[in-house]
Amino acid sequence: MRFFALYRERAGVSQTEIELPEGTTPEELLIRLRSIYTSLPLSDSVLIAVNSEYVLPEAPLHEGDEVAFIPPVSGGVA
Repeated sequence: MRFFALYRERAGVSQTEIELPEGTTPEELLIRLRSIYTSLPLSDSVLIAVNSEYVLPEAPLHEGDEVAFIPPVSGGVA
């Protein structure tokens, strides 16, 4: 599990490991993480990558997968 940007700041860690039942979805993982790291944003607008490829929130996870949560980027050029 890897956290980026705001998620890393709010969790206080850049990565962690968590055991899940086979077939758990990234969406279910995020719900569980929000119960552990209560300061994570509740917004569902987060990009999810599994093994460095973007996936849908309902994609099944498998043993050894690396999941990354990437919050939306704001700002721009002035």
